[in-house]
Amino acid sequence: MGRVTGLLLSVHVLGAILAVGPVAVAASMFPAAARADDAATTLRVLHRITRVYATIAIFVPVFGIATGAKLGVLGDTWLIVSMILTTAAAVVLIALVIPGQRALLAGGNKSAARRLGMQTGIFNLLWAVVVVLMIYRPDSTTGAGL
Repeated sequence: MGRVTGLLLSVHVLGAILAVGPVAVAASMFPAAARADDAATTLRVLHRITRVYATIAIFVPVFGIATGAKLGVLGDTWLIVSMILTTAAAVVLIALVIPGQRALLAGGNKSAARRLGMQTGIFNLLWAVVVVLMIYRPDSTTGAGL
């Protein structure tokens, strides 16, 4: 692996840890905090973390695609499935989780908090599968798959 590829891969992995990680944690904490009637300040902070880090996390797939291009694996099934699941996770986050948080901040009820918890769980499950695919890489042409 060349220096540029190593740099791209490092930025991609660090971005996933430092940007997607906080989104997953803050989004997961939000529904429980809403059901527990935590202070509105806590909910606003969790919502802000989710929004801001979600915006920063846009760079994760960008560097992932650049890394895949450098490694010559953009056509590999594991990467295509990962990109589809990443897109699905982004749709869940943008279309369901963030608006659901916003609605709860505006005075939603406990059933809305439970629904948001489920949607957040789906978001996190999608990311977990992507992480497994990034590590396992079945049928990878780079020989890194198990």
